[in-house]
Amino acid sequence: MNGKSRLGELLRMRRSQLRPEEAGVSTYGERRRVPGLRREELALLAGVSTSYYTRLEQGQSLSASAAVLDAIAGALRLDEPERRHLHDLAKVDRNRKPGRRPAPERVPSATAQLVDVLADVPAIVLGRRSDVLAWNHLGHALFAGHLDFGAPDLPARRPNMARLVFLDCHVRDMYEDWPGKAKAVVGNLRLVAGRHPEDAALHALVGELSAKSPEFASMWADHRVKPCSVATYEMRHPLVGSLTVIQQTLSDGTGPNVVVATTEPGSSSRAALDLLAQATTQTTAPARIGHQVATD
Repeated sequence: MNGKSRLGELLRMRRSQLRPEEAGVSTYGERRRVPGLRREELALLAGVSTSYYTRLEQGQSLSASAAVLDAIAGALRLDEPERRHLHDLAKVDRNRKPGRRPAPERVPSATAQLVDVLADVPAIVLGRRSDVLAWNHLGHALFAGHLDFGAPDLPARRPNMARLVFLDCHVRDMYEDWPGKAKAVVGNLRLVAGRHPEDAALHALVGELSAKSPEFASMWADHRVKPCSVATYEMRHPLVGSLTVIQQTLSDGTGPNVVVATTEPGSSSRAALDLLAQATTQTTAPARIGHQVATD
């Protein structure tokens, strides 16, 4: 999964997905052997030579300027997250580093305090690879109540939300629109992989999921990116039934993300969440951050 091949794969895939009529290219009724735009058509739309664009797709040019990348992004009809992802992959080409296994992620003390005070709101702390670093009682009950509450405390047993969404039947069955949730997970991992190309553990996770889940492999090959910020999901919880939650990712861009789930006031979903809170074992302990808390 080197940066050179990923940039070329992204350009080829998105070019094949863009129909001529979407790009304003006239085909004059000709029959085409392959879908999407031809290289020369995309190069013309981007204002670069066909030979230069071809070298970019083949990973033979490491000198694309920001202006050229923006022009190609515009020609491919990429949205803003996809455009930033394109730039990330280009940077990987120019500044490639050998893969390494980073230090274990830890929960900053301020984040631990935040999760602790959100006792009435389902909250989980996710590392950049979607490892569950911590959760409060309600977050555990909503997202993965069938797992051991203390699992995030030990790196060897730490749950990973991407694995759970694709490989855990319990979690998979909770989402009414599982494909939508799955695509969001893959799209976010794509963004992270572009920003952290040296993360060997992330590469290993992608390889594992690709081998074990044909659906993940297919979605990963599509090269779509999607930042996880705010999304609404219909859930079918085994204890409290159907509920609609708004999942929001709170992040300062420098550390683990806090994901919270909220419901509309006065709704049946809020009643279901209240019922889940009542069914959840209440303790006075903090959100089981334990020895994983980093001292700021």
